Amino acid sequence: MNRRNFIQNTSLASAGLLFCTPALHAMHPYKDAIIGHGDFKYKIDLNWGALNANFYPVENCHEMVQDSKGRIILLTDHIKNNVIVYDKSGNLIEVWGTEFPGAHGLTLNVENGEDFLYIADNNRHEVIKTTIDGKVVQIFKFPETAGKYKNKEEYIPTETAVAANGDVYITDGYGAQHILHYNEKGHLLNVFGGKGKEDHLFGNAHGITIDTRANAAPTLLITDRMENKFKRFSMQGEYISTIHLPGAFVCRPVIHKENIYTATIWSGEGAMNTGFVSILNKENKLVSAPGGTEPIYSKDGILQPMQQALKVFKNPHDVCIDTDENLYVAQWSSGKTYPIKLTRV
Repeated sequence: MNRRNFIQNTSLASAGLLFCTPALHAMHPYKDAIIGHGDFKYKIDLNWGALNANFYPVENCHEMVQDSKGRIILLTDHIKNNVIVYDKSGNLIEVWGTEFPGAHGLTLNVENGEDFLYIADNNRHEVIKTTIDGKVVQIFKFPETAGKYKNKEEYIPTETAVAANGDVYITDGYGAQHILHYNEKGHLLNVFGGKGKEDHLFGNAHGITIDTRANAAPTLLITDRMENKFKRFSMQGEYISTIHLPGAFVCRPVIHKENIYTATIWSGEGAMNTGFVSILNKENKLVSAPGGTEPIYSKDGILQPMQQALKVFKNPHDVCIDTDENLYVAQWSSGKTYPIKLTRV
């Protein structure tokens, strides 16, 4: 029996067995609460996507994307099922993947009308490109030719962004903090960044995306998580500017329409279990922080330090925005819980 047939045969049986840790949210003090600020307020759904962990376990729920069919795809580093595919209601569609022990970054890119996934694997020290159903089509291996690393263990990729021309940018966010720029064939074109406090360097280059809002020339928006910043670079790796988010340890930036969404894994001084979600408008101002304090800017335009206000989230690591403007929040080190859905109100 193949893996997908197994799911079809067991999904009904397991539907009544959602008694694993995530389903114990029924008595959560913030069940069905409304969180957020301004025009971005959400109702909490703590049981979205909860499955029988005996069949479909998760370790850390690292990242999520929505594919061209409207399905929600979750990446976890549990090698029984690295990829879990849901519909928007949280019903299981399929699972796949057993070879990504360090599954961390998940990027979806549409190429000639076909969806592809880019999985950044911390343990394998490489980025793996797959079809939407898991067939490996390309591997971006340890960049030995970059001249920046003594061995592959120093290279720990965390995220990927793909440009319109097929160029691929990879952040070495848990390694030496370089940004590696490849062409679509996998040839290394450029390396920039690196560890440091200067504007063009990073303390933790955790995430990356390509910003094409307002029909402007595309730029790279790169996380410096430990410094509470997003940094903007040209596509050639030249530093442009910084978005300061004091008290917000932001993960990867996710652009949806005019706004930037990001899971804020920790807040304040960076203590565990103090996260929330951050939403920035087209002017890159923080306008809503579901689970966090209300964003306040001083008269001279400086954001006041942010912190968690409600203990809704534990170490949120990524946020996915669906076509109905709902959010799905994946969490790291949260007791092997499944994602939380925030339904926009």
